Amino acid sequence: MSFRFARCVFVFATICLCGLLTSCAGSPTESSAASASSASAAAPSSVNAARIENADATPGEWLTHGRTYGEERFSPLEKINDANVSQLGLAWYADLPTRRGVETTPLMANGKLFVTGSWGHVLAYDARTGEQLWHFDPQVPKDYGVHACCDVVNRGVALWGQNVYVGSIDGRLHALDRDSGAVVWQIDTRINDTDSYTITGAPRVVKGNVIIGNGGAEMAVRGYVSAYDASTGALVWRFYTVPGNPADGFEDATQEWIAKTWTGQWWKNGKGGGTAWDSFAFDPALNLLYIGVGNAASWNTKVRSPEGGDNLFVSSIVAVNADTGEYVWHYQTTPGDHWDYTATQHMILTELEIAGKKRDVLMQAPKNGFFYVLDRKTGELLSAEKFMPVTWATHVDMETGRPVEAPGVRDTEEVKLIIPGPSGSHNWHPMSFNPETGYVYIPAKVSSGFYLDDLFTERRKTIWTVNYSVASMVTLPDEMPVEDRKAFANQEVAGMLMAWDPVAGREAWRMPKGLYSGSGVLSTAGNLVFQGDLHGNFSAHDATTGEVLWNDAVQGGVMASPISYEVDGEQYVAIAQGYGGETSLPFGAVTGPFNMVNISRLLVYKLGAKSELPIVETAIQDLPEHGLAAAPAEEVEKGRELYNIYCAVCHGGNATSGGVLPDLRFRLRELAPAWTQIVIDGAFAANGMPAWKDFLTTEEALVIRSYVAHEATLGRGRGENRLIKK
Repeated sequence: MSFRFARCVFVFATICLCGLLTSCAGSPTESSAASASSASAAAPSSVNAARIENADATPGEWLTHGRTYGEERFSPLEKINDANVSQLGLAWYADLPTRRGVETTPLMANGKLFVTGSWGHVLAYDARTGEQLWHFDPQVPKDYGVHACCDVVNRGVALWGQNVYVGSIDGRLHALDRDSGAVVWQIDTRINDTDSYTITGAPRVVKGNVIIGNGGAEMAVRGYVSAYDASTGALVWRFYTVPGNPADGFEDATQEWIAKTWTGQWWKNGKGGGTAWDSFAFDPALNLLYIGVGNAASWNTKVRSPEGGDNLFVSSIVAVNADTGEYVWHYQTTPGDHWDYTATQHMILTELEIAGKKRDVLMQAPKNGFFYVLDRKTGELLSAEKFMPVTWATHVDMETGRPVEAPGVRDTEEVKLIIPGPSGSHNWHPMSFNPETGYVYIPAKVSSGFYLDDLFTERRKTIWTVNYSVASMVTLPDEMPVEDRKAFANQEVAGMLMAWDPVAGREAWRMPKGLYSGSGVLSTAGNLVFQGDLHGNFSAHDATTGEVLWNDAVQGGVMASPISYEVDGEQYVAIAQGYGGETSLPFGAVTGPFNMVNISRLLVYKLGAKSELPIVETAIQDLPEHGLAAAPAEEVEKGRELYNIYCAVCHGGNATSGGVLPDLRFRLRELAPAWTQIVIDGAFAANGMPAWKDFLTTEEALVIRSYVAHEATLGRGRGENRLIKK
């Protein structure tokens, strides 16, 4: 074979409302089962494997996360096309009841549109009119958000039979009645309630089993994927993506085998990581479920596997038997990953003609900057080309299937600049494949990272186990002016929409998207590509050339993924908006001057529609005086160190918020008198700010306050301000 099994990944993340109707039940009851049964009899048609496998027979629906099991995110609808898209207008909109990041892909079946908000809220709407039909609130305690590495986001639901399935950020999987939102069953997917397990990804239903993974690798968890019976919630199988402690015995022969690719005591500091928090695809003909596996914990190889090793299955694509969860094959994109290069990015299954031969392939553009094409039956590597700037490796050896690393790229005892950085060349935002143009449309970006070893987790208790200096990754020099910070963002964290030819292995075109990355992508048979961006635009591009054919200014940042559906002969395009995620949390020093307000909505468009969004009144707020005396330099530096360990991943580098969580500098005057009650005792736990008394002393909390005051004084001197909603 011309491939070999590869290695692992390193991922940078960050940490982290509203309820209505339905309450959560513990397990299925006779009454809930009866109501589900009667609803099933009355429903027009249930969602099943035949409908999903033959999605093009009902092209007006969007029944699963990527529309088909192959996850192409391509709509065959063409009533909205490159000739008339300029007539596209807002048909209706709905405000979502949460105010954190929105990363959902809506689903549409039988005239009903299902969308999620942060924490795991689910809302159902009439797809024609926007009338809200029901709303499910999972009632997650807000202080659980501390366990969420990259905001309390949710990427969507799954549909099967008469049920809607959703994961909530606290690790529960819920089955809801499609007509009422009532709880049919719910289970806790966590293997224990002491580790920081979360769910941010959308479930998939394959052969009557609900497939779900978990997040939490940055917080020291062991990764796994679970399959639950869609009718009862009973566990059918579980596949562990990294091995556990050998002293406890191995679950199966696969775990015993992959443990040989690890060294040291990985199960102690980090527990291996390798969470499968987002990407899945399914091939019914081969009966293979494909799993995208994330980074290891610790990120730093020297800590987790000090004598080397590939560390399977982190940073890998793994194929398992869909009935049993048994291992079939894998390909590892980044062996022995040292830089947080996850392989949880969107995977697409299709057919390509390569070297004159039709091949059933799997395609992925993971964080590490290479675009991979694999034979999806065997895992054979067919191509691997750089789609963005890369310095960590020169190329991928096609004989071994392994990347050829650049000299010294693992020497992180001193600050090392590596491209891409932990946010990657392509993050979670789904890409799309258009079989008519032959292009894959990638929400790509330039990124870089400064890697510097930091072994503080071996010295003191903390939640994060990355073992790199957070300060090196998310802070900028105190003396850097605001305009220089904006320039840094535009140059170092620049997003773009890229059309990639997977057969030729090269870029066809690209269009700039501004800061960080555009949203997920939809392509259609109307020769269109739809994408939003963080600057508050939702655009349609010519799929062949990239030209912008239509744009709507939607007032707030857009990260989520659009879909297209048809009702009563009319085509619609829908996308949810809401700024948040990793961009808004640790990278505040870069995104803080960006000044984008957060608005959470569902937006639905059709030709000729004339609805308008309400005016959002905003104002510029100058950075106020904080009223605290300047602290000695030594105290400020101690506070800086502690802040970067415990606070920066939520409240931003340089104490500068990215716009979702409070900017502590702007609120310091009001927060200062109750600082220790908030930080140590958890006075704001109900708002999502947990107590840190198990991690910090009162004195340490106060020196952190001194550092925040120092940054506030500097920011005021730079003339910093922020945009706020009135």
